[in-house]
Amino acid sequence: MRRRQFDRQTRRQQQEWRAMKRRRQKGPSGKDRRTVLASTGILFAAILLGLCWPSSKPTARPARAMSGSADEFACQVSAVTDGDTLRCADGARIRLHAVAAREKDESCSPGHPCPAASGAAATAQLRELAAGQRLQCLATGTSYNRVTAICHNESGLEINCAMVQSGTTVLWPRYNEQRPICDRS
Repeated sequence: MRRRQFDRQTRRQQQEWRAMKRRRQKGPSGKDRRTVLASTGILFAAILLGLCWPSSKPTARPARAMSGSADEFACQVSAVTDGDTLRCADGARIRLHAVAAREKDESCSPGHPCPAASGAAATAQLRELAAGQRLQCLATGTSYNRVTAICHNESGLEINCAMVQSGTTVLWPRYNEQRPICDRS
């Protein structure tokens, strides 16, 4: 009889000891420590991944060329938007400096110089000069989330000047005074 009573008491103590051990392993909110640690690790990994993940937004400024000036950059032309705007492969939008072309709908914005040639003709001319080429450009400023620049194509031709000389665009004197295009120096 005494032996049975001792065995019951021992079993009860073992059960209480196991229950106490389980309570100690649980955090203040009653969650298992392993669950809390795993959740924390997953959250940390997600935050780290979010910070390191490459952005899908286009860059505000195109990639810099390896030459010297901080304003010089290269642009691999992926699309010609209209007669004075093109897009680089890195997502940057380039607006030709000191050049004015008609809009896609053939209109001219108030206060802007207006060429006689159509917008379609200017777009076709810019495609001929720049489409698919790697341009070397010099940034001159920004305009409506576009980098304004003077660009040269792979054969060394200044695209801004060639567009004006073709008659499909006109020179914008206000901006040409700030930084002249067709500079032969």
